[in-house]
Amino acid sequence: MDKALILSQVANALTTCSSLTALEKIKADFLGKKGVVTELLKQLGALSAAERPLAGQVINELKQAVLERIEACKETLEQAAVTAALQRDTIDVSLPGRNVALGSRHPICLATTKMVDFFKAAGFVVMEGPEIEDDYHNFTALNVPEYHPARAMHDTFYVNSPFDVKLLLRTHTSSVQIRTLETQAVPLRVITPGRVYRCDSDLTHTPMFHQLEGLVVDKTSTFADLKGLLLAFMQDFFNQSCEIRLRPSYFPFTEPSAEVDVRCVLCTGTGCRVCKQTGWLEVLGCGMVHPSVLAAAGIDTREYSGFAFGLGIDRFAMLSHQIPDLRMLFDNDVRFLRQFS
Repeated sequence: MDKALILSQVANALTTCSSLTALEKIKADFLGKKGVVTELLKQLGALSAAERPLAGQVINELKQAVLERIEACKETLEQAAVTAALQRDTIDVSLPGRNVALGSRHPICLATTKMVDFFKAAGFVVMEGPEIEDDYHNFTALNVPEYHPARAMHDTFYVNSPFDVKLLLRTHTSSVQIRTLETQAVPLRVITPGRVYRCDSDLTHTPMFHQLEGLVVDKTSTFADLKGLLLAFMQDFFNQSCEIRLRPSYFPFTEPSAEVDVRCVLCTGTGCRVCKQTGWLEVLGCGMVHPSVLAAAGIDTREYSGFAFGLGIDRFAMLSHQIPDLRMLFDNDVRFLRQFS
């Protein structure tokens, strides 16, 4: 057995080894079941008892030396593989980072949140109700008789119903006020924001839009309280001193009723395209709750009175951001929506 010759053969084999797969083959050639060193160990049985210990010691030293060389080669190949991977996957840390585009709240959501925050601070409670409503809560309980134009097919979306109840997509959130009066004790102060539906579509109207209505019922509510509340709301929403005027109007569920105009927040009353050169913008309707509406909810009209108001959230969002076409709010044009991030 020539120990030096075998180690020389191992060294030569490792010199040309370029992969871990090739290294495993070299290990098998020398230390495997049929490897060179293993064959030497098998030959110990043919030696005399006196020769066997010394030969066994030499073979074990050879085996250990071969194993050390193979392990050293393996470590070198692994380090080389890691270095190659780092070089292949290297990044230029001086390059600008990839910004993650963040979304933004929709202008209608922004307007709704601002309105709700104001009225909550004024002691109002937010109430919600079904968007598919029955005829009674949407019309009858609000003193809208059966022959009223609002019930016509060209104004209201009716829903096919398997039940003996006429269903429709609510035309206002006033129906939530009725449901609140039926279930909540008075006095109360509530607002009812939500989606409503009417058969209308143009620059300032869409078949689906958002409305916020408010209702106050107590023993001391007056028209003056209503006007003061609305003036404070306008000044808070538009973040400027506002002037409002109330014009007599008609709503079946309020009496007396009024349309509320605000001095144009864009031209400050000098006249512009938005206010049609009048200096005023019609923004909402309001009035004292009709006694018939309170009576329908079982409230004693001799003891309690109330006032209500309703406004289009979409229209306020348009005025706040000077949006020329209401339909832009629903087109889902990312270029438009990014402006509000």
